[in-house]
Amino acid sequence: MVEHFVGVLGEVHDGRYIGVRSVRVGIPEVASCALVLESRRRWLVATGLLAPTGLWLGVFLLAPLALVVQFSFATRDTGVARAVLPWTAQAYLTALDPAFLPIFGRTLAYAGATTALCLLLGFPLAWFIARHGGRYRTVLLAAVLVPFWSSHLARIYAWKALLDGDGLVNRLLGAVGLDRPGGFLLTDGAVVLGLTYGFLPFMVLPLYVACERFDHRQVEASYDLGHGRVSTFRRVVLPGVFPGVLAGALLVLVPAAGDFVTPRLLGGVDQSTFGSVIDDQFRGGNNWPLGSAMAVLLLVLVAVVLVLRGRRGEDVL
Repeated sequence: MVEHFVGVLGEVHDGRYIGVRSVRVGIPEVASCALVLESRRRWLVATGLLAPTGLWLGVFLLAPLALVVQFSFATRDTGVARAVLPWTAQAYLTALDPAFLPIFGRTLAYAGATTALCLLLGFPLAWFIARHGGRYRTVLLAAVLVPFWSSHLARIYAWKALLDGDGLVNRLLGAVGLDRPGGFLLTDGAVVLGLTYGFLPFMVLPLYVACERFDHRQVEASYDLGHGRVSTFRRVVLPGVFPGVLAGALLVLVPAAGDFVTPRLLGGVDQSTFGSVIDDQFRGGNNWPLGSAMAVLLLVLVAVVLVLRGRRGEDVL
């Protein structure tokens, strides 16, 4: 083994200095020390880069979440809108009361219908942009994102005006005898339509990425092997873009389940969702423990969906 001379050390025996001896370190030991120093340097650099992000998440995400969990075990103070001692689980028992099951089921139904509609509308659009967009891909993607350039609340109010009894939609349908007295507001369809409009870009973007990465020569090969359009889509296209489908479904399902603005503006009392009930507890009902408990339960539901998704061995995004 080739060695490098590092230095000399004095050698003492029985209190007498008797000379020096060489200290030699082999190349593997030097390389090992260099690797250790390099790994420490990288760790320090990574820690320095992640520290601001970790601080931000801790202050603005974890701390508020901890407060919500704390409030969920507190007792309602009827005098002021806050939670007080003693600690109790009564808020969770109330949130799990069967009376809230219809609202919970309606929330899941709205979120599921919104996800399905976004998929049905978003997949053809994403496929067209990825396959036939050409040099206009950027323009088409920008057109998909245009609604995000305005306030979500303003867009919902615009839909409220369109779906009203005197709105454009009802007047156009009235021209062919399909108008509805009072318009389409305060209906389940209005809520699902508003949610679909609001979250459609969340489905299109991951689908576009999946379609753009998909090798379209596989479709031609499937046709050459005698498969029809339906068989090719089911056996070739869908498995190839399935990660994008699943990512888009999660990006739509999760926020749609927690949305309370759209059901409140486009729906009525019969269209209340879990999110709107949570908002009522914090604002009008002054019942912070119950609102916090419902928020925690909704968060747990979303976490379960993400965990089940992660067990399939694929990335969420």
